[in-house]
Amino acid sequence: MNEQLKPENLSDKRMGFLLSKSMEQNFQKQQEFMLLNARMQLERQLLMQNQMRERQMAMQVAWSREFLKYFGSFFGLTTLGLTVGAVKKRKAALLAPVVPLSFILAYQVDAAYGSLIHRMREEAESIMASESERLALPQGMPTFESIEKSRRAKAHLSSLLEK
Repeated sequence: MNEQLKPENLSDKRMGFLLSKSMEQNFQKQQEFMLLNARMQLERQLLMQNQMRERQMAMQVAWSREFLKYFGSFFGLTTLGLTVGAVKKRKAALLAPVVPLSFILAYQVDAAYGSLIHRMREEAESIMASESERLALPQGMPTFESIEKSRRAKAHLSSLLEK
């Protein structure tokens, strides 16, 4: 009788086929899991980066508000002193420093409580849309190879310094 047609050989082929099919299904499930895991990791990284950006912006606004308190006090006292001096000496020229100081105060008020941040965001979006060539990095985007080259060079330098 032909070796391939023996019943024990047929069951071996069926079992091998079933094992192969099962392994392929497991491999498919593992690939799907890895893809889902990579997607979740990327989403977490994006969320973390956005939270860090929001915290930095909040600190910037808080700094502007804190600076405004000090500069506002300085501006008020300076304006009061210059006005008193101008009235007593009858010299309007003493009020000249109030003009540039008022521009600085207006900017700080706009940064701390106004719409400066919104206008800056709109301008940034416009630049990204119509002037993207201004945003290009020198030597282009970093690549894995360029980062590895830099890392190896630094590792080589540090090993030379340790000797």
